[in-house]
Amino acid sequence: MNARSFCRAFFCAAVAAAPFAFPPNAAAQETIRFGAPLPLTGALAPEALKQQQGYDLWAEQVNKAGGITVGGKKMKVEIVYTDYQSNTPRAVQAAEQLITQGKVDFLFSPFGSGAAKAASTVSEKYRMPTIASTASSAQVYDQGYKYLFGTFTPNDTLTTPLTQIVAQTAPNVKRVAIIARNDLFPLAIAQEMEKSAKNRGLEVAMFEKYAINTMDHSSALAQVKAANADWIFVTGYINDLVLIRKQMSDQRIGAPVVTMIAGPAYQEFIDAAGAGAENISSAAWWHPAVRYQGKDLFGTADNFVKLFRAKYNSTPDYAQASSAVSGALFQMAIEKAGSLDREKVRDALAGMNVVTFWGPVHFGPNGQIDSLEPPVFQIQGRKAVVVHPPEIKQGELQLGVGMQK
Repeated sequence: MNARSFCRAFFCAAVAAAPFAFPPNAAAQETIRFGAPLPLTGALAPEALKQQQGYDLWAEQVNKAGGITVGGKKMKVEIVYTDYQSNTPRAVQAAEQLITQGKVDFLFSPFGSGAAKAASTVSEKYRMPTIASTASSAQVYDQGYKYLFGTFTPNDTLTTPLTQIVAQTAPNVKRVAIIARNDLFPLAIAQEMEKSAKNRGLEVAMFEKYAINTMDHSSALAQVKAANADWIFVTGYINDLVLIRKQMSDQRIGAPVVTMIAGPAYQEFIDAAGAGAENISSAAWWHPAVRYQGKDLFGTADNFVKLFRAKYNSTPDYAQASSAVSGALFQMAIEKAGSLDREKVRDALAGMNVVTFWGPVHFGPNGQIDSLEPPVFQIQGRKAVVVHPPEIKQGELQLGVGMQK
């Protein structure tokens, strides 16, 4: 799928043949331009599509309502997409060219913690307010930068409740085997899992990293089997985790608890894994079951889900929701600032303390959100069932995945 086929927003400006070429903006005074460098092709294309869907839905709803109010004037939204082809150095290049050549007013970060961290230097250089909708690792926000904001809480906010729930539900679980994609976010969350497990008195029986684009995980899985683990914890992206789950089945490897992050949050994982998805646990930053009365354009999760289903004929996950709320946060900051002045909008983001359909949003001193409690869920009956927090709990954690030891 090329970049052009992804373009679905009212004012999408992606260019398939020349990803860093930008169309002229004849109505610059009437339009607010948001730059969105995404991996529209390559290994991360499925994740990029999710971000684009969230941005596009927000842009569509804003423009239907007449635009963003800036000092009493309504201005339409235009999203300028570029394809960095799942290559982090190109993501940095894309971000800079969106600012210098695309003349965007504000920026969304590239996908994932690694590319977001790399591109944040560009945002800081040009004093460009930037929201990262898919970056959770602490290493993204530890640079002392002032122009980067993120909608994902730190990785330990996922692993700590996971270990608490497993300890309460399955006290006989003692040994954990961890397999991690050697990439910034997957590796960082695996390392947080290692800390959380040890803090709960669990033994980390093995910790194995796999290279990006690995297709044969038999060696690592053989180590898992030899480790006699009660809990198998795997990190990676959708394609990685579908492949690993299949190879686990082929090698008849299972455990009382199997957790994968972040693939099971996506319906695509459930569809691809089929029966193999059953009872796999995970955690994410949002779930359609959350219930907040938001002050943003969407208002509630129910309304966001309704609008998303009407546009895409599917149920949104946390990646799509985070991208949509990132646009909504920019909208609220611009309207509060009453201006497109970058410094004023940056200050409005830094001082933000508001409830949205995503949840309460407040950014800490480092720019990372510090106001959410992410849901923990498990695939049961081919659906994601929330098991934590208690306020939105839908069921109990079930034990047993695959072949039992």
